[in-house]
Amino acid sequence: MAENNTTLSTALFSGADALRSKMDANEYKNYLLGIIFYKYLSDSMLYEITDEIGEGREETTLNEAQKLYEENAEDDLRDELMDTFSYVIDPENTFTKIMEHVNDHSFQIVNLADAFKEIEGTNEIFEGLFDDVDLFSRRLGSNAQKQADTISSVLSAISGLELVKSPGDTLGDAYEYLISQFASESGKKAGEFYTPQKVSELLTRLTLVGKDYEAGMTVYDPAMGSGSLLLNFKKYAKRKDEIIYYGQEINTSTYNLARMNMILHHVDTANQHLRNGDTLDADWPPSAKTNFDAVVMNPPYSLKWSAATGFLEDPRFSKYGVLAPKSKADYAFLLHGFYHLKNTGTMAIVLPHGVLFRGAKEGKIRQKLLEDGSIDAVIGLPANLFYSTSIPTTIVVLKKDKEDRSVLFIDASKEFEKGKNQNQLREEDVEKILKTYQERKDVDKYAHLASFDEIKDNDFNLNIPRYVDTFEPEPEVDLKQVSKELTEVNAQIKDNEKELVGMLKQLTSKDDNVMEGINDIIQNFEEDLK
Repeated sequence: MAENNTTLSTALFSGADALRSKMDANEYKNYLLGIIFYKYLSDSMLYEITDEIGEGREETTLNEAQKLYEENAEDDLRDELMDTFSYVIDPENTFTKIMEHVNDHSFQIVNLADAFKEIEGTNEIFEGLFDDVDLFSRRLGSNAQKQADTISSVLSAISGLELVKSPGDTLGDAYEYLISQFASESGKKAGEFYTPQKVSELLTRLTLVGKDYEAGMTVYDPAMGSGSLLLNFKKYAKRKDEIIYYGQEINTSTYNLARMNMILHHVDTANQHLRNGDTLDADWPPSAKTNFDAVVMNPPYSLKWSAATGFLEDPRFSKYGVLAPKSKADYAFLLHGFYHLKNTGTMAIVLPHGVLFRGAKEGKIRQKLLEDGSIDAVIGLPANLFYSTSIPTTIVVLKKDKEDRSVLFIDASKEFEKGKNQNQLREEDVEKILKTYQERKDVDKYAHLASFDEIKDNDFNLNIPRYVDTFEPEPEVDLKQVSKELTEVNAQIKDNEKELVGMLKQLTSKDDNVMEGINDIIQNFEEDLK
């Protein structure tokens, strides 16, 4: 990781020390990531002021920029800032000003609360952004002063960081790295907001195989978490500034994290369409407006959902004749995403292996997808890749414009780097999967291109071992060598017994019973040695 990222992570984890004893990582990440986002917004605005009416950001410190702002906080300047950033922060509410209060010990929680409230009120894009940063929580301290002391420690820890002058997406990548670290500390709760980076990379790149998108593209994640999966398209699509992002997330705190993540990765606000809502309960976005070049998803596995009869009339599910069972929404997520895929697009979704072979309603949905030629590939992943579960998972790749109904099966379950807590895909593992997917050919003990008839003969069961034989026969046993080794072992045993008898004969004792016992042992050994 770059040095700037290391500095950022070190500072944030220093801030975390003020919170670790008070709450778990899944909670204190909201405070830390929210406050650093606030500092970024404040610093960006102050540096812009120096560019507009001062000596420029390269020649000016943040403290100097603060004084310049306080002396020139007229309506015209505020209007220019609003046009540039879609937000404006009052001079009394900047991070730099609040640090003055921290340093002279006059800081109160209300100072920061007012700053958050002002940012949220300037534009609907920022509405509710800091809702999950509960500055008045008694977990921060038993009274107002102790709460202020805790937050002061966090502010001080990150106050010296340079967040704006970092090149490209350095800050965004550092932020993403920190999200991954908090995911590691959060354990199973991390499944709510984070997909491991290599899995995200693989899903993203699978949707780009054989595609051009020179004029830009639209991407959609209906269970976006912190947005890390969507943001991978900035790294791998040709026109990263021409990507339109759509994402939906049911957890409000995680949704806010995704909004911050987008902004810190310099995604234009006009290019991001994020929604806090239940993906399955009500369809979004309206299909008449948007179908997507790429759909990527790592939804919660085997989630319960209503499966209400009315959903049979929902165009997302109606053509399949049945609904995903109430106890397992896996196919509901899959069909939602597939419904929103363009005829020329590609979808990649991570699901538990049960979707490949479970029968009843899921079997009917799977058969319809196969008969339509919608399933393009099934890729088995290693176990224990995710923070939220240790089970092995599978990636299902879907298309609407396939020329035939064949399915490529890849068993990548045995190729990974074993970690202390989680296993990890390596870059060479990702590249091998992508190469195999692109070439679409059989690879011994790794991949098989199955025809529709072959799948039909298997009763539309997609369990990977039915198609990819990874059995490794036991090596042949050389019986002559085994016999020779047994003879050598027996000879060694005899030698050891002779040596032991010699040692026993040297033993003496005044106790007749002891000597009688020793002699019996010697006699037994000598009989065996005859």
